Amino acid sequence: MEIWKDQGIVLSVRPHGENGAVVSLLTEQHGRHIGYARGAHSARMRGVLQPGNLVSVEWGSRVAESMGTFDLELHTALAASVMDDSLRLGALLSACALSDAALPERESHCGLFYGMLALLQTLETETWAPTYVMWELAFLRELGFGIDLTKCAAGGDVRTLTHISPKSGRAVSAKAAEPYLDKLLPLPYFLRPARSGGDAVDVLTGLQMTAYFLEHWAFVHHTQGLPEARIRFQERFSRRCQPAEEAFA
Repeated sequence: MEIWKDQGIVLSVRPHGENGAVVSLLTEQHGRHIGYARGAHSARMRGVLQPGNLVSVEWGSRVAESMGTFDLELHTALAASVMDDSLRLGALLSACALSDAALPERESHCGLFYGMLALLQTLETETWAPTYVMWELAFLRELGFGIDLTKCAAGGDVRTLTHISPKSGRAVSAKAAEPYLDKLLPLPYFLRPARSGGDAVDVLTGLQMTAYFLEHWAFVHHTQGLPEARIRFQERFSRRCQPAEEAFA
């Protein structure tokens, strides 16, 4: 009998049979892991199996290669704090969907687990939106798609970085970017060296930037493309930016 214990973040839940569900978790030590949860439709388990919740998990199987069974206990109901805010809930569901779709199963990503945990906790603060964009940049790096915002790709002044190359993922200074503005992606102000900005319009610029790299790098070979939850989140955020003067809540 193969058994391990860990903690994990619920990424997705798919009903399976009359009483069970196939649950995907991002665990601390065992990466993204899938297992079968019995009694998933009970009142208690419905509260546990919410995307974004932190759970204590015991996984067991007769052989290591099979899906196995989860025994889950709620540790922290992280999803509960954002249920009444559609935008923050959209960010939570987007992060869970990206992790569920892009991460290989059973490949350890301890750093990403703690990064996701920090993001979910930050959703309760007023800095949640810029933090979400920075989480997506870290997510891309964890997948092996490096985004370099530390120096200019053309050797320009690192103090004036304003754009990023969609081909290389490297930042470009204001002067070096001038001849290629129609081919470059703008950097949000909160990611530039001066670290200013961070209002809703600036965050939307960041979401558009990371969406490009997610779609063209991380999900380019996925048959279903960028997860629908990520697309919906950006659409909701875009509507929140109209009129532009309205800041995120």
